Amino acid sequence: MDWPELSAEERKRIVFDALRRNTSYEDGHLLGFPGSFLDRRVFPKLPFLEDAPYLTCLLENPNHIGCHTIADFEPTFAGTQAIERELLAICAEQILNAPADGYDGYVASGGTEANVEALWIYRNEFRQSRGVGLTGVGVLHSADTHYSIAKGANLLDLVDLEVPVDDSTRRMTSAGLDEALRRGADAGVEAIIVVLNMGTTMFGSIDPIDPVVAALERQGLPHRIHVDAAFGGFLYPLTHPDNPLSFRDPRISSFTLDAHKMLQAPYGTGIFLARKGLLPYVQTPQARYVAGTDYTLCGSRSGANAIAAWLILTAYGADGGRAFVRELVARTDRLATGLDRLGIRYFREPHMNVVTLRASDLAREVAEAFQLVPDRHDDAPRWWKVVVMDHVSDAAIEAFLAAAEARAVTTR
Repeated sequence: MDWPELSAEERKRIVFDALRRNTSYEDGHLLGFPGSFLDRRVFPKLPFLEDAPYLTCLLENPNHIGCHTIADFEPTFAGTQAIERELLAICAEQILNAPADGYDGYVASGGTEANVEALWIYRNEFRQSRGVGLTGVGVLHSADTHYSIAKGANLLDLVDLEVPVDDSTRRMTSAGLDEALRRGADAGVEAIIVVLNMGTTMFGSIDPIDPVVAALERQGLPHRIHVDAAFGGFLYPLTHPDNPLSFRDPRISSFTLDAHKMLQAPYGTGIFLARKGLLPYVQTPQARYVAGTDYTLCGSRSGANAIAAWLILTAYGADGGRAFVRELVARTDRLATGLDRLGIRYFREPHMNVVTLRASDLAREVAEAFQLVPDRHDDAPRWWKVVVMDHVSDAAIEAFLAAAEARAVTTR
């Protein structure tokens, strides 16, 4: 894991060179595009933009439609598309251990789109390559999985096979796995899409791969494995070098990451990565006016989001990125130590920056004062979540612990 740290001047030069390699809407010869730069009456070009590559990219408004890791793609914005490919290479090769040129991917609108893209690919693969029927594909996932999987199952007519988790470990139970597969068999499921988590939304928990694969092999079911790393993808591989969920494991086919979480990129910056040869299952040949047609769920998308994520990763480099996330985990350790001292029970995955507290151990007014996130927005939450992000300082943690101690729950 060794992508370079670049100076502010180097990053600025690379982005502005890329914009010059794009075809500009201002050159008078770009007549066929149903888009333009941002409206100059509302978003004028100002002198300070000479030092603001991301804002300049927003104004120039390059459209990154399509998938630029595949040979044929829209050439009009080739300069900024090349930066998107560099971003994908850092994520796939450096963070998730993919072989060079062994993957495809794109910057999506977020983790939800990336997760649905994965489900769409594997549903189509099972139908086209194995002749699986319309209702013959199931999606197996833990009860803690992000709701985008339920949304995708609904959109794509997949049989939703949710697996209960142990209340303390947040792991899928063995009995629950077997029961979910029995339900799938009863519903006529012939093939399974597995969604594993590298950091669930509420708990930051990591799903082990071996128990799930063992259960599927006992049933003899064909399957594909997708990892939802929207929450942990830019943290867990850097804090846990022996991370088992990576492209090094040939059983794993794809990943979702969210740059607008730990990477602090603008909202709408998700990343989808899959092994080579899988995205053609969702190629849309009807998009004949797009060079190379389209392989994505969203179609047109802002090149500025890819530039933002690349700027952040190259501002830190691999060493700086590791130092940054390890400091977040160290602050999380200090929070956990304070909770231990107060006798407040919680779940915390090692190497992650999420701590989820038992609601019965924390006064609700303290949770609400510090805007902790409940597992359910009603009168009976069971858990409250803390995420130690960049803005969560040691002072904020100490203030929270002091408030929790002052309003200690004495009956449990």
